[in-house]
Amino acid sequence: MIQTIRKAWGVPELRKKIIFTLLILLIYRIGNAIPVPYVNVTLLNNYLNQMSTTVLGLYNVMSGGAFAQATVFALSIQPYINSQIIIQLLTIAIPALERLQKDGGEEGKKKIQSITRYATVGIAILQGFGYYMLMKKYNLLSVTDPNIWNALVIIVSFVAGSSFVMWMGEQVTEFGIGNGISIILFAGILSRVPLMVSSAVTYGQKAAINWVWDLLLLVAILLLIVFIVFINEAERRIPVQYAKRQVGRKMYGGQSTNLPMKVNMSGVLPIIFAQSIASLPATIMAFTGVGKEGTFSYALSQAIDTKSVLYMIFYFVMIIGFSYFYSSIQFNPVEIANNLKKQGGFIPGFRPGKPTIDFIKKILGKVTLFGSIYLGIVAICPLLLGKLVNNNHLAIGGTSVIIVVGVALETVTALESQMLMRQYKGFLE
Repeated sequence: MIQTIRKAWGVPELRKKIIFTLLILLIYRIGNAIPVPYVNVTLLNNYLNQMSTTVLGLYNVMSGGAFAQATVFALSIQPYINSQIIIQLLTIAIPALERLQKDGGEEGKKKIQSITRYATVGIAILQGFGYYMLMKKYNLLSVTDPNIWNALVIIVSFVAGSSFVMWMGEQVTEFGIGNGISIILFAGILSRVPLMVSSAVTYGQKAAINWVWDLLLLVAILLLIVFIVFINEAERRIPVQYAKRQVGRKMYGGQSTNLPMKVNMSGVLPIIFAQSIASLPATIMAFTGVGKEGTFSYALSQAIDTKSVLYMIFYFVMIIGFSYFYSSIQFNPVEIANNLKKQGGFIPGFRPGKPTIDFIKKILGKVTLFGSIYLGIVAICPLLLGKLVNNNHLAIGGTSVIIVVGVALETVTALESQMLMRQYKGFLE
């Protein structure tokens, strides 16, 4: 692998892409260290430590600790992720957007991307306002009597930071390596890994199991990583046969190949999107405030908390739903069957046309079901383990491992494809 990285660095185009990606990540980390004005960071940090079991703790992990420090990048990429979810769902519900996506070509994609950007700014304004109201309600500001100017500066700083993170992600996607939004999310979570590890070790020491706990935790993480890598590389291959045809004096076709269908074709996106939707009720409760113990609002907050059984069930169902949603976007059986027919290809045992479409749909449904259940189980198991041992950092850390490994594999695949285009041996050798 070191040899492969050396070769990748030796390719001028890839070297520029890697350097550009690293520079964007450096800017992102610098922005995570610049706090917005009028916020008492110490009080905010203490408050979010108490709320680590809620979605606020999850937001803090996803932002690389910026949320607890109220930096300019505190909202991170959450508004952009939520905007993508809304626009993609509206693409199915609104025929005009669906036509724009399918038949609009490159211009249609640019329009949808523009709509997504505007929606991101709108969502960032709402989240920034909610974050400000949360800090004002619990006296987490450095000013005793905040006025409209203080509120405007804080909210505008959050919105500008979120918009800038969105722009950096798009730049990485276009000029760097891999998916920019995933890379930024990866960098944010990875920066929190030392703190998560130290928290898990401290818990083991308090539980008086010391090295046994640390060893079990290390083995569990390694097994989880191996399992994720194994499933991520697994695929269902549908055999395809091409009929012989004569063009002029040459004979074409007659060869056998296969149609690869990855078990987890949507990557970590279902987990990221499901997490954003499933944690939305808890986010609203955290911003509006929780009542005293024994009240209805307190009982509701406990029911929708990120460590509650109801949250886990809803989270699991949303992962399955988004897995099917993304598989339907990325893999169109009708289009694939038509392309096979035009190229003279067919699946042995099935006639071209509707029988081929039905067969591909059947296989796609089975593969997606297995992949979605896999994602759901891998995402829920750390939550269950964290609930059983009463360690919230372990629960959030488990989800982080899934996202980090998934994004790392996607980035390696992107770099691999770039090297294969330049006839270089890649990571898979």
